[in-house]
Amino acid sequence: MENEKNQVNIEIRPEVAKGTYSNLAIISHSKNEFILDFATILPGMNKPEVTNRIVMIPEHAKRLMHALIDNISKYEANFGRIELPGMPQPQGTFNIADFNQNGKKS
Repeated sequence: MENEKNQVNIEIRPEVAKGTYSNLAIISHSKNEFILDFATILPGMNKPEVTNRIVMIPEHAKRLMHALIDNISKYEANFGRIELPGMPQPQGTFNIADFNQNGKKS
């Protein structure tokens, strides 16, 4: 019964369900909101094209951050660490969920 209260039924239109590819995200913020612009940059294109913009309040942005941390941790537990070419590799191993919202190890 309690689980039913916390569930949200969502509907997704077919044109939204197919998704939009993005290989670039630009994040900016003001005091009251975070703006996430998702863009695609491909060879031969002069500049990236923003295909989606999401605007959210800071509290929802933080919830999104925690949801991403949780999901990336689960993904890496199942499929192995996600490598980021060109980024310095950490010494030893770590779990992204061990880091707090400021990026410092808890």
